[in-house]
Parts: sequence; C-alpha cells; structure tokens
Amino acid sequence: MITLKDAQKIVEGCLKKAREENMNPITIAVLDTRGVLVSSAMEDNSALIRPDIAFAKAWGCFGIGFSSREIRNLIGAQPEQTHFFHSVRAMSGNKIAPSPGGIMIKKGDDVIGAVGVSGDLPDRDEICAIAGVEAAGLTYQI
Repeated sequence: MITLKDAQKIVEGCLKKAREENMNPITIAVLDTRGVLVSSAMEDNSALIRPDIAFAKAWGCFGIGFSSREIRNLIGAQPEQTHFFHSVRAMSGNKIAPSPGGIMIKKGDDVIGAVGVSGDLPDRDEICAIAGVEAAGLTYQI
C-alpha cells in the first residue's frame, strides 16, 4: 500500500504543477488500495464540494478498476454501459466521478493507491495527478 510519505509527495507534486500551470485552486485526495484517505490538500478558494469530487475520482479507480477518464469513456460507449454505470454509482453511494483527474498509483507492477484531483478542467486535473505521482517517483495507470 501507499505510504504516508509517498502520498504527501504526490500532494506536493500536484500542487506544484497546478501553480506552474496557473490553474484554478485544486483539491487532491490520495487513497490507499482499500479506498481510505491517506493524504489530501485543498487550496485556498477551492469550491466547497471539491474534496468530495477528488475523493470520488480516486475511489472510482478501485470501484470500477479503471481511471476516471476511462470510466467516463466507457459510460458513453454503449447504452448498456450507461445503465450499468448508474447502477454501480448508486451501489457505491455515489462515490464515483466519471471525469478525468483520477488515476491509479503503481509501484512496479502493483497498484498501491489512487489519486484524484479536482478544481480545473478535467484534463488539467489529470495532468496534475500525473505530475504528483511522478514527483513521488512512482508510476500510474490511466
């Protein structure tokens, strides 16, 4: 599982990238493989529900087994996928956000956690998530 030290490095890397890119205020959630929050940050002036969105982007990676980008792509692929997604989302207590910005964190071949970022455009959130994982010297799965 992801360590607190690595989770904090991811948060710091995400924040650094967001400021380099002059992004809107972001919120980051780093979860372990059980879906438990290990580290998080919410920049000043972040919107009220950004922590919930960041958490849901990360949690959905474990709930469905794909990045939040891939979950979004699957929903619109076929009508039965949309119905399936809505069922899974309801079963999860709405803990899944189908928008880029949530990726799985890997160490070698093993998934050790997930990170979700929310606050700017979804593609830019994902760029921050990637930068955070890379700052910790880990790899990711999109």
